[in-house]
Amino acid sequence: MKTQKKSICQLVWMVGAWFACTSVFADTQRMGNTFIPADDAHIVYMGRISHRIPKAVTFTYPGVSIFANFEGTSLRMKAKPGSGDFMVEIDNQLPYRIGFTKNDSVLTLAEGLPEGVHRARIMYILEGFEMKPVFEGFYVDKGCELAEAPILPERRIEFIGNSITCGYGVESDNQNEHFTYDTENHFYTYAALTARALKAQHLVVARSGIGIYRNVGEPVSGSENCLPAMYGQVMFTDPTELWDHSLYTPDVVCINLGTNDAGDGKSDFRLLTDGYRKFVSHLRDIYPKAKIVLLSGSMLNGKPLEDVKRAMDTVVAERKQEGDTEVYRFDMSPQTGSLGYGADWHPSMRQQQKMANELTAYLKTLMDW
Repeated sequence: MKTQKKSICQLVWMVGAWFACTSVFADTQRMGNTFIPADDAHIVYMGRISHRIPKAVTFTYPGVSIFANFEGTSLRMKAKPGSGDFMVEIDNQLPYRIGFTKNDSVLTLAEGLPEGVHRARIMYILEGFEMKPVFEGFYVDKGCELAEAPILPERRIEFIGNSITCGYGVESDNQNEHFTYDTENHFYTYAALTARALKAQHLVVARSGIGIYRNVGEPVSGSENCLPAMYGQVMFTDPTELWDHSLYTPDVVCINLGTNDAGDGKSDFRLLTDGYRKFVSHLRDIYPKAKIVLLSGSMLNGKPLEDVKRAMDTVVAERKQEGDTEVYRFDMSPQTGSLGYGADWHPSMRQQQKMANELTAYLKTLMDW
């Protein structure tokens, strides 16, 4: 019954998105601009995306990014109403946040630009598994078009994590506030900041509350839908479409899990260690040449932190004994409150920057970047 309900929901979503796409001609006529669909070869993507909907792209993970160079003086973006929030960068101007509510299908990203070619970089900043965002394309000035496709950096990082990597509560300055999408923003996380500092692409597989073997508040014996179980999917919660790992081969994979497994002090150390062991082995099968870094930080302390560190150290030592010398460990500083807290005691924006400073320096040395 659950499977049937899920299939119906997916069908409704796809049909709705299809009807949205069919309105492109009417929108173009009304706005007097030229429409460029999302499947245009001049648009470049970073992150896990799906092409199931014709001329559109769908995604759920934070950090998915859209890059384009465009002619003219303005740029508008079309998406499914209710798709959620993005950070936008036009040329070298300050980044800003936009949101597609249930009443929005087209938002203006820029107007009054000087004539010529401009750059647009747009990042999805939320966990989109509830919203199921759909990007449908751009509007440029009448008679204009997209310019040559952007070239992304050669360096590639993959970040695997939980709410810390997603950016849960990072725009809040009150630890007593609870989660809202308004204060979540992946753009300000250690992952996104590190990638920008190192001039690298980054792909994110992360979800709040998820663990390496046990999700937050779930039985000590483990969770069936922990992150390793979801890792192969293009979009979180959708097992019907699997990701083609050959589309993105990272130079280094950074895994920041364990907070939800051990944070309440109830984890099973043997299962925790085995969770890391199996997942690292799986990643090594997928990425034979990538460096793999097991991270801690920044929400754990005391015995839970020691347990997570010991589990990771155990796996790194085992891999080394087996001849795999490219699995590493790095600890970002635990938060103390000196830099404030985000919602529900999550890292503040300043704490995320500190984490990024530490990880950037480490990866720069590790990768000789």
